Amino acid sequence: MAQQQLSGKRIAALVDDGFEQVELTEPKKAIEDAGATVDIVSPQKRRVKGWQHTDWGDEFKVDRHLADASADDYDGLLLPGGVINPDRLRINEQAVDFVREFVKCRKPIAAICHGPWTLLEAGGVMDREVTSWPSLRTDLQNAGATWLDEAVVIDNEIVTSRKPDDIPKFNMAAIEVYALGPIPAEPVGALPPAEDVRR
Repeated sequence: MAQQQLSGKRIAALVDDGFEQVELTEPKKAIEDAGATVDIVSPQKRRVKGWQHTDWGDEFKVDRHLADASADDYDGLLLPGGVINPDRLRINEQAVDFVREFVKCRKPIAAICHGPWTLLEAGGVMDREVTSWPSLRTDLQNAGATWLDEAVVIDNEIVTSRKPDDIPKFNMAAIEVYALGPIPAEPVGALPPAEDVRR
């Protein structure tokens, strides 16, 4: 059943003040409806404030302060957008290190709108196909990504989308990738089969 697809999974939603509210609330609900637990992780200690289109939105309880959070505790990462939120996160060393751990472990990451800014800062877009809010296109290309103007782009364990209108497709793709889990690491020193070595 769809509601059990993510049963037992725990997802971290990393946000600072100024996240686009709908890009947290709608994916969070969809992921929870699929059976996962979603923790709001933030540099803010108690509450974090959303942004709704052109003005401040609602406040949300922080489940885990960033200083106390570890990628080891989570099965996947959600990076909502909004202009203010990722711009604050990408200059926060703790936030970048937190995202980098998901990148290094190849755990699933779903980033929407301006969310890929933080992923970029953590070294997560090199040689990847991604999308984003259009103004990030050059930044992502300069970081080694191939930018596509599509509602949702899946590159192995990384899911990206452009804007709030893409949220339904983003949610479906994120759930699919969270369900699959981390990409297994290549064994160190692994060799191809002998017949390939001889060619």
